[in-house]
Amino acid sequence: MSRRSLQLDDTVHDYLIAVGVRESEAAARLRARTATHPRAQMQISAEQGQLMAFLVRALGVRRAIEVGTFTGYSALRVAEALPADGALLCCDVSTEYTDVGRPFWAEAGVADRITLRIAPAVDTLAALVDAGEAGTWDWVFLDADKTGYAAYVELAHTLLRTGGVVAIDNVLWSGTVADPSVVDDDTVALRTLNAALHGDARWDLSMVPIGDGLTLLRKR
Repeated sequence: MSRRSLQLDDTVHDYLIAVGVRESEAAARLRARTATHPRAQMQISAEQGQLMAFLVRALGVRRAIEVGTFTGYSALRVAEALPADGALLCCDVSTEYTDVGRPFWAEAGVADRITLRIAPAVDTLAALVDAGEAGTWDWVFLDADKTGYAAYVELAHTLLRTGGVVAIDNVLWSGTVADPSVVDDDTVALRTLNAALHGDARWDLSMVPIGDGLTLLRKR
């Protein structure tokens, strides 16, 4: 019998956060602030933020892109993990959401590492390609409109250097991707993408059952 991932009750999850997550005061306060937001479910978990920060440091990331910033917690975790001269380009369409995070970026001393572009991400990424930046980026995090993921992955492949990594959030989508009776646009888009990536030899792949499911892709 295969071993399944550990199911975390509140007690075990609290323990995980207590001994497995290191956050700056600014990050912890932004996470707490976002937890009161009407769309708080859009925020990544603390343990996922910890994993992403670990990977950014381990991979030596200097140039990073985020598609879908929401209130800025994931951006803050990545920016804090970048070197002092690192750069994070955040793509979003909402100043209402992103304005929540800006004061915390400044408090953490990383605002100068973050550039926020309020525009459709596909246009922002395509403009980078047109500007000759193919193969020059190290990291891309996708956490935006699910029907746009396939296009973002293709643009990320162009923009990343060999060995660069894409992290894709919500790939398990509360489990509905495994239920063929669920056929809304977001679920179908994620289900289709997951199947396509499984057979895509351009990437090394690992799907991790953290948060709402996180797929990690390494450009070969």
